[in-house]
Amino acid sequence: MSSFTIAAIAFLCVFGGSLIGMYLRTLLREHHLSSETKDLVKVGVGLIATMSALVLGLLVASAKSSFDTQKSEVGQISANIILLDRALAHYGPEAKDVRDLLRGAVERMLGQIWATAESSPQVQPTTSSEVLFDKVESLTPKTDTQRRLQAQAIKTAIDIGQTRWLMFAQKTSAVPLPFLIVVLFWLTITFISFGLYAPKNFVVFATLFLCALSVAGALFLVLELDRPFDGFIQISSEPMRNVLGQLGK
Repeated sequence: MSSFTIAAIAFLCVFGGSLIGMYLRTLLREHHLSSETKDLVKVGVGLIATMSALVLGLLVASAKSSFDTQKSEVGQISANIILLDRALAHYGPEAKDVRDLLRGAVERMLGQIWATAESSPQVQPTTSSEVLFDKVESLTPKTDTQRRLQAQAIKTAIDIGQTRWLMFAQKTSAVPLPFLIVVLFWLTITFISFGLYAPKNFVVFATLFLCALSVAGALFLVLELDRPFDGFIQISSEPMRNVLGQLGK
């Protein structure tokens, strides 16, 4: 389900809750709307609103942390790729086949990581990392310099493989669905209470509408941060594309 769809559902639940509250007001007798009852509702709803704010804050922090982590990993893997290519370039013409293999692996990686959910689903990292490691290891150094460069290239190839698999493992959502459902339930209850004691006029309707829209927008941003490679808020592929343009030179 897309982030926009979930945000739209959240908006309907929250704004619909305020309309339900207004409707319930017409059904309740006057003693159910007394000042004592109103004070109790305010206290209860204040507690729910506080819990909603805390959990929503946790969701934002979790999604932002996951987004920043994967953005850092993209930069790290890009740097490791260019370091590996430079090490192979200094190794000599014997490493040309390995450098060509590295370029093909980066092109496939770009297509896999930034594949949209509609066009092609995220797949597991292929065996390119293992093949690349085997190719580097199979090089036959003839000098001490080549031996040092081979050891460095092997370590860098391992680091690239580890980071790539880590990025794949982190494709799972950082926003637990139960948290999302509970927050939406609490927010709906809060807006029902708003509608229960709100007068019926244009200003009230407009305020509740904008508040519900803001809540839906907050959830939309959280969900978008949780999809850093195929949503509206994406981690840029520019670092890796820049690296691709430098490979083989």
